[in-house]
Amino acid sequence: MKITELLKADTIILDLKSQSKSDVIRELADQLFEAGRLADKDQFIQAIEGREAQSTTGIGEGIAIPHAKTSAVKIPAIAFGRSKQGIDYEALDGQMSHLFFMIAASEGANNEHLETLSRLSSFLMDPHFREKLEAASSVDEVLAAIDAKEGEEEVEEAHSEQNIGKILAITACPTGIAHTYMAADSLKAKAKELGVDIKVQTCGSSGVKNQLTPEEIAEAKAIIVAADTQVDLSPLKGKHVIQVPVAQAIRNPQELIEQALKQDAPLYKGSDSDKQESKGNQGTQRTGFYKHLMSGVSNMLPFVVGGGILIAISFIFGIKAFDPEDPSYHPIAEALMTIGGGNAFGLMIPVLAAFIAMSIADRPGFAPGMVGGFMAASGGAGFLGGLIAGFLAGYLVVLLKKAFEGLPQSLEGIKPVLLYPLFGILITGLLMMYVIIEPVKALNDALTVWLEGMGAGNLIFLGLLLGGMMAIDMGGPINKAAFTFGIAMIDAGNYAPHAAIMAGGMVPPLGIALATTLFKRKFTRSEREAGKTNYIMGASFITEGAIPFAAADPGRVIPSIVVGSAVAGALSMVFGIGLPAPHGGAFVIPIVNGNPLLYILAIVIGAIITALMLGFWKKEVKE
Repeated sequence: MKITELLKADTIILDLKSQSKSDVIRELADQLFEAGRLADKDQFIQAIEGREAQSTTGIGEGIAIPHAKTSAVKIPAIAFGRSKQGIDYEALDGQMSHLFFMIAASEGANNEHLETLSRLSSFLMDPHFREKLEAASSVDEVLAAIDAKEGEEEVEEAHSEQNIGKILAITACPTGIAHTYMAADSLKAKAKELGVDIKVQTCGSSGVKNQLTPEEIAEAKAIIVAADTQVDLSPLKGKHVIQVPVAQAIRNPQELIEQALKQDAPLYKGSDSDKQESKGNQGTQRTGFYKHLMSGVSNMLPFVVGGGILIAISFIFGIKAFDPEDPSYHPIAEALMTIGGGNAFGLMIPVLAAFIAMSIADRPGFAPGMVGGFMAASGGAGFLGGLIAGFLAGYLVVLLKKAFEGLPQSLEGIKPVLLYPLFGILITGLLMMYVIIEPVKALNDALTVWLEGMGAGNLIFLGLLLGGMMAIDMGGPINKAAFTFGIAMIDAGNYAPHAAIMAGGMVPPLGIALATTLFKRKFTRSEREAGKTNYIMGASFITEGAIPFAAADPGRVIPSIVVGSAVAGALSMVFGIGLPAPHGGAFVIPIVNGNPLLYILAIVIGAIITALMLGFWKKEVKE
């Protein structure tokens, strides 16, 4: 199907009247509706705006391609609009957009329609084609330019199908209509210019096209994966794989191709990103210890969050309402405490240890790690004992694998089902029972006594330190170290440190949100919109909401949030707040040990300090 079968004279506007992004969307949608292509204009506009909320379709170079696939489309179609003065469409390159192609795909659109729509996206990467569209003085000239371009591409595609690429690429975007094919065409055009053979697999709405074969993958120097959605990378094991957002392939194809030619990329070793190794950039990779620890912590967090919030809800009935012997006893509180504290929290340490061990030794490490973690939890060694159990079990299984390498090939099948679990669980259990648990339990008891005996000045310093750590890297290793310490303290029965930690973790997004509200001129329009969501993320104890702002302006944002978080953590200690739930944000504030209003005050003061520092330091933005 030709593009001009979808783009007709009655869906072309050569002189747009719109002055803003929302106006363009509505004006082009109006044109499609008047031409009889839409069944429900408002629903279609809503679908277009929903796609824009994921990421702007203003791709730069003066082009925007708003698109949606929805039942609101009666007949698949394309609307074209042109603005000579340009419109701010929040393009990736920050420039004004002049050419607008609105793609309307129906939910029942066949593959032929989708391929046609996608082909247009790739055509727009040709600057000569764009110049023709900009210079066209009539609707007929626009349609003629598109027909001519399609004729050229048919000849080039026939030639390119004969080549097997030495560099391979995979492109994919959430909707699979525009960006997927634009990224592919950008890579192919730049590769042709550089004299490099390339083959690009596209994962679009119409299915996978140009699928890479095992032979091509084996021969390739490297594979570029430009995707904003999940792609099956299992066939790429053992190859140098460059993973980037789809927009990077559109904007910087030469950089990616040159990187692929140098094989300056990690060797892909499986679906677990923690197991990728960098051949050329090992100095920038995180250490094995950190990766294994984070594997345990990330898998443990659902138990921490779910169980912790259930425990917090049980406290609403009374701090001891779960105890049948207490006058405040309530059966619902007992049920919540049993599920959250007795079961979810009971699995927390075993799961931590199991996934640390699995990260180190793969699947054979899981069972020894789980058993070691369970022994640590039940033996009073707590969180620290679980950490030790995970690393102990993991590296022990690695040693067992080496020890059993000399066994006959006929016994290979019984190693994972008999030898590794038998000896792994046995040796881990013996070491935990006779070597690890008692000393670690004594250390935990000593640490608890030390914290309880801390003077006011030391507690304030500890609050400053823990609160600031939560803001330094916002979900990174320092943040996770503080969070892990807080959980260990809850496990040991000392609730004050984690109160300071949660206050410090809530301040960065809340402080930034407040700054975008109070100092609007210091932030771009998109930052102000993102600031609104940070109110919710901050209230939910999701520190990562601050990351986009810190990445855009680290010199001003990071010091501001660290100071605010440190002050909040210190005030939490000064006010004598304790937090028995490890997560939950604003939802668990009512059950803190101490005065909830003072805890809110500590968080609010920290957020205000961050907001004022940002308002003072940041310069006004001219959009």
